[in-house]
Formats: sequence, C-alpha cells, structure tokens
Amino acid sequence: MKTNLQIKNVVCQRCVMSVKEILGRLDIPFKKVSLGEAVLNKPLKESEFQKLQEEFRKVGFTILENKEEKIVNKIKSVILKEVYEGGLVSHKRMSGVLTTIFPHDYSYLSGLFSTREKISIRDYQKKVKIERAKELLEYNEMNINQISANMGYQGASYFCTFFKKETGLTPLQYQKKHLKKRTGLSKL
Repeated sequence: MKTNLQIKNVVCQRCVMSVKEILGRLDIPFKKVSLGEAVLNKPLKESEFQKLQEEFRKVGFTILENKEEKIVNKIKSVILKEVYEGGLVSHKRMSGVLTTIFPHDYSYLSGLFSTREKISIRDYQKKVKIERAKELLEYNEMNINQISANMGYQGASYFCTFFKKETGLTPLQYQKKHLKKRTGLSKL
C-alpha cells in the first residue's frame, strides 16, 4: 500500500481540514494533506485502508486507485491551487505546467481529462475561475480590477466580458443582486 493517497473531492481548505481530522481520529500519522492528496508517514494495513475509505465515503471523499483517475484528480488539484492560491501557473500556460508535473505530453493529458470528465481542461479551468470570481464578488473581498488581476486576465474589461458571457450578468450586476448561485467545486 502506498503512502501517497490521491483523494477525490478534496477541493478546498475545509476539505483538507476534514481529511486531517479523519486521519487524526483514526490514528493514521501523515506528513502532509493538500488539495486532492495526503502523504502518510507509513503504508496502511489493508484493515486501516478499508476503515479510512469508509470514513472518507461518509463525507464524500474517495481514495483513488486507478492510475487514470489519479492523473485527472491531480490535474484538477493543480487548477484549483492556481485559481485559489495563485502563483503556480501565473503567466505560464496550463499545458506547460502540466507537462512539467506529469511524464506525459499534453495531448495525452488533455484527451484523458476530456474523456473522463466530459469537459476540456481549459473549460474546467474557466468554470473554476468563474466560481472563484463569484465567491470574491459575494464577499466583497476584492474589487473588479483586483479580481481581474488575481485571475490572470489582461484587464478588467476582458474579465467583465468573460464573466458576462459565462453568467449572463456583469460582475457588478451579479454583486448587486447578491445571487449566491455558486456551484460546488466537487460538482464541476
């Protein structure tokens, strides 16, 4: 049993905290828990693995064992980390970033992702960006210029056009209506 677990639906810091809590409760020592993965101090026994899988299922997480599922999960984690924490991709193209992380060419990664998720990597990234922008608008955490820069758009007008195309509303209209119509990241 490996010490590096890929975990489906661990898409935010609250999910990370939940994984840490479950590992602690089951007395499973770990080195690190991050979006989509946990690095354990030692391999799990089969009984420990089964109990962990059962506890994860209760909160909507799944330990991935299939190689292709692990790759797709890792791609999602890279995108989420970039959109929510920034700095990883910044001015680089996602294709370049992913080919440095995986020992595969981008066409393989893109094809695998699209086949498994029924959406392209680029469109998934767009959806995550829109959900993050909605969150920032709802909580007034940043103004439109800051959101635009944070999301890597070339300017506020480009961001506003993109936002309206995706949601049917300008960012200001969305903010004024207090819609709170976000989609959970695990549902993207």
